[in-house]
Amino acid sequence: MSVQTTKRRLSPASIEALKGERPIVSLTAYTTPIARLLDPHVDFLLVGDSLGMVLYGLDTTVGVTLDMMIAHGQAVMRGSERACVVIDLPFGSYQESKEQAFRTSARILKETGCSAVKLEGGAEMAETVDFLVSRGIPVLGHVGLMPQLVNTTGGYRSVGRNEKEVAKIRRDAKAIDDAGAFAIVVEGTVEPVAREITATLRCPTIGIGASPACDGQILVSDDMLGIFNDFKPRFVKHFAELAPAISTAVEAYANEVKARTFPGIEHTFQVKR
Repeated sequence: MSVQTTKRRLSPASIEALKGERPIVSLTAYTTPIARLLDPHVDFLLVGDSLGMVLYGLDTTVGVTLDMMIAHGQAVMRGSERACVVIDLPFGSYQESKEQAFRTSARILKETGCSAVKLEGGAEMAETVDFLVSRGIPVLGHVGLMPQLVNTTGGYRSVGRNEKEVAKIRRDAKAIDDAGAFAIVVEGTVEPVAREITATLRCPTIGIGASPACDGQILVSDDMLGIFNDFKPRFVKHFAELAPAISTAVEAYANEVKARTFPGIEHTFQVKR
């Protein structure tokens, strides 16, 4: 009798348990081929609403829809087998009420098979986080710079530069931690504040433009790979420069097509005589 075994994905609980053990590795993913490449190396993949800017050319994440998130979430699930997959709740799909947040989250989990959702917000979203977690939906929090609030904050800028902002970040992080999030993304937050939060919270912090002391790090994969070059935030390091390589390859392809050197006869199908 043969026994078929399948690889088990990392769970939100296993991500949470890494606090104090080792740094947590995360990247965004939006497509099956990229998820397949990232999966062996990361602890969790985030299907971020940043896909609106990275893939669709939107100016902000506000225009991203729930259907977009589900479609890309399904693609990432097909391309991964080890990493925990977390999907962003898009703007307008959860802020109205905790009941709306549950319906949105339940649909995402059912239609994609992912393990958790992420939502932006601090103390004002704590009740919603508690509502979701107590009903079986793991939540990744997100405090500090919150891209979905770009229209009210006046743009993308680091936070924690005055006492009022510091107090808010502390309050927000503690509220989401107390509500039961398995981890919290801390974005665009000045280093000493992010370091302090990491030391005081029960759950792990995942930094992006925050502090090396965070329990883990995340970057947008297209930023890290040097593909998305419209702008480069201060906190991004290009671990590769793929944009020039892609441009060079496309130029070579175009030249060969124009010169009729591609395709060659070896690239065609022949009838066997």
